[in-house]
Amino acid sequence: MAVVTTEASTAAGGVRSGVSIGRRLARMNWLGGTAGWLWLVIVLIPLYWIVVTSFKDQGEYFIQNPFALPADPTIANYKLVIESDFPRYFLNSVIVTAGTILPAVAISFMAAYAIVRGAGGRFLTGVNWLFLMGLAIPLQATIIPVYLLIIRMRLYDSLLAIILPSIAFAIPLSVLVLTNFIRDVPKELFESMRVDGASEWGMLRTLALPLTKPALVTVSIYNGLAVWNGFLLPLILTQSPDKRTLPLALWTFQGQYSVNVPAVLAAVVLTTLPIVILYAVGRRQLLSGLTAGFSR
Repeated sequence: MAVVTTEASTAAGGVRSGVSIGRRLARMNWLGGTAGWLWLVIVLIPLYWIVVTSFKDQGEYFIQNPFALPADPTIANYKLVIESDFPRYFLNSVIVTAGTILPAVAISFMAAYAIVRGAGGRFLTGVNWLFLMGLAIPLQATIIPVYLLIIRMRLYDSLLAIILPSIAFAIPLSVLVLTNFIRDVPKELFESMRVDGASEWGMLRTLALPLTKPALVTVSIYNGLAVWNGFLLPLILTQSPDKRTLPLALWTFQGQYSVNVPAVLAAVVLTTLPIVILYAVGRRQLLSGLTAGFSR
């Protein structure tokens, strides 16, 4: 009888403990939800101001409340942006971004596969450390050597001058992410394909590539966003107006004594739209790649 009573009291204590933990978690969720909504408001306020201001003319921008809706909405700013060689700048940004991401992701994927599945031993370990060291070197610290190399290679004032350094700076983080992802693929799958006579290229293409698709999308979007918004490399390595990318194109709306703020914000909206669309298309793959390390 005493044993039954002890067990009942223990069970009751466990139930009370579970209820207490559940209540604490509920309070934590309320705090997390409140913080999330607060952060959403902080993010949406500047976005709202950018979009609203892009539909105002300069006179209305200076005399009206910054957060007020435009009394007479106009798309003249968007027309001005499009007529100011925006398609050329947009195409340059697309070429630079695609020319960077495709080679960088392909090289990083093959390098990550070799590091995880290769038999190079210390050599591949050293290569992996070499890639990791690239994460510790900021772009600003290497801009002068990069500039000198581009001059020596006779690539100055070309889109290729932006693409090559961008590839180099995109590879280290991509290798780190893809290496950790490929390392989580069960070794038994590779061994079974090897027994069936599959080559390394076959396993790379038919096994590693489909299973690492979330990580590939993650590094593509992350590096694509960095290259798309890149300002320093286009500023230093190009000078012709027809070689400008979208961040540099914002200078077009800056006069000697004033800045056409509504036109600049209209250009910002048009510049951001491709990234928003890309995120909407690859959102699930991106979130899967970002949370893969926590779910394993």
